[in-house]
Amino acid sequence: MKASRISLMILSLTAAPAFAGDVDLSLTDDSVKGQVNFFGNNNDIQLGTGYTYHEGGLDILNVDFHAQGRTAIGNLPTTAGIGMRGLAWDADNADGGAIGLGGFGTVNIPDVPGLSFTGALHYAPDILSFGDSEDLTSLELRGSYRVIRNAEVFAGYRYLNTDLDYAGAGDVNLDEGVMAGMKIFF
Repeated sequence: MKASRISLMILSLTAAPAFAGDVDLSLTDDSVKGQVNFFGNNNDIQLGTGYTYHEGGLDILNVDFHAQGRTAIGNLPTTAGIGMRGLAWDADNADGGAIGLGGFGTVNIPDVPGLSFTGALHYAPDILSFGDSEDLTSLELRGSYRVIRNAEVFAGYRYLNTDLDYAGAGDVNLDEGVMAGMKIFF
């Protein structure tokens, strides 16, 4: 089963250039995530999908939809998006998901060409959660450096947490940790 998941991820990433704006691959100590975004930063919308495999048999799928545009924070050029992230997760003994509302922002540093910082936050209260999830919080922070015109490397932190709805279960971190990765632009 593990080999079929890895094969599916590799097939998805090799087919991505035909229909993608960028492909993102990141690793933590316990997980691997592949993300495909279908439009570039100059489009008014962004649609993406991703898959995370977490050690121990936890599968996490996400679908993102955001309105996006260019703006500035002070004199720093920024791309910002507001929208939603749908998440579904499946573990051996539980499963669930949510539709999180939130957004992202990428701030470019003009004094250091190629350097940018990105933050994304999405939150789903109980009313937008299903299965064994009571609520869900997704947070990602990263610093990126574009090494060539169509590729960048990054490092950061990823956090995905849910409250389980059965008695005494409480908070569960579905994915958390320091991450590193690369993004390829098409």
